[in-house]
Amino acid sequence: MFKISFLGLLGIIFIVLKLTGHIAWSWWWVTAPLWGGFVLLIVVVIIAYALTMPGIK
Repeated sequence: MFKISFLGLLGIIFIVLKLTGHIAWSWWWVTAPLWGGFVLLIVVVIIAYALTMPGIK
């Protein structure tokens, strides 16, 4: 069976709303649920790396 995540469903809803003219958001915000999780993961990895670097204390 096909399963879709909450963020995937939210992304589809935002895209449909944008294409039908119900929202006037930038495409960056409309597609944010699709790429936002990846960006958040990258930010967390960078912060964790910066906190564990031996030269910074």
